[in-house]
Amino acid sequence: MKIRSTTGDKVFHTFNYLFFAIFTLLCLFPFYYLFINTISSNDLSSRGLVMWYPKEIHFNNYVQVLKLKGLSQAAIVSVGRTVIGTVATVAGSAFLGYIFTKRKMWARTFWYRFIMITMYFNAGIIPWYVIMMKLNMTNNFMAYILPMIVSPFYVILVKTFVESLPEVLQESAEIDGAGTMTLFFRIILPLIMPIAATIAIFAAVTQWNSFIDTVFLMTDQKYYTLQFVLYKYLNESNSLAAIIRSSGGSANVDLSKMQTATSIRTTVSMIVVIPILFVYPFFQRYFVKGIMIGAVKG
Repeated sequence: MKIRSTTGDKVFHTFNYLFFAIFTLLCLFPFYYLFINTISSNDLSSRGLVMWYPKEIHFNNYVQVLKLKGLSQAAIVSVGRTVIGTVATVAGSAFLGYIFTKRKMWARTFWYRFIMITMYFNAGIIPWYVIMMKLNMTNNFMAYILPMIVSPFYVILVKTFVESLPEVLQESAEIDGAGTMTLFFRIILPLIMPIAATIAIFAAVTQWNSFIDTVFLMTDQKYYTLQFVLYKYLNESNSLAAIIRSSGGSANVDLSKMQTATSIRTTVSMIVVIPILFVYPFFQRYFVKGIMIGAVKG
């Protein structure tokens, strides 16, 4: 049965499509702008003459920037903390959220409120640093993982999601002799994959973009992350450009490929941004379903 669209409906839909198309382009343009500046003439890019399309295309910037000291090690650290940290956060928050749905849990209300209150109150940077230092978390890779295993917001999402599941599933498994761990891993975990995937997206982006913990806790270069290296390179872009230019020799200099502060900034920024963009396509189909089911009970 066809539903006739009125003129008002057509105008409304047209406006919606136009609005979201423009909004999408505005969101994508910063990434496009960075990319075209990385593959364009460095001379033109440094003078702000590359705006809408690439000019004098070359990929020498990526070759040169990937040779910068410490970049490959920082990439390994960032990937490691993102993968391990995401798995730990999903597992920890999912299990705790499930446990809070069990009525027989000892002092459930107290512990739930105890965790939730941390969403609203924060001791600050200095107490946090003192605690991390006392726990020997300086120059320790576990400093990236342990503090983020449990997040109150993720616990709320999982708890609400689990409460929306039929209780008869758990009751029937308990009658058959299933314990808490068996229930979680064999019954609950497969059913909460949409919300788990949603949490994985949030956790992965948080881990990848995390920066302040490296600044305060890490003095050993082998623990530097890509975000921290990006920060250093952005501040030192002028001197780095001079070093790369001098290492390439001064004879027959091609201005279009000669490194500048702008080329260093844009190329390093793209190298840091691109990997995390690939996280979304793998979890996109779970994202909306997870948020909607986890946010509305019943």
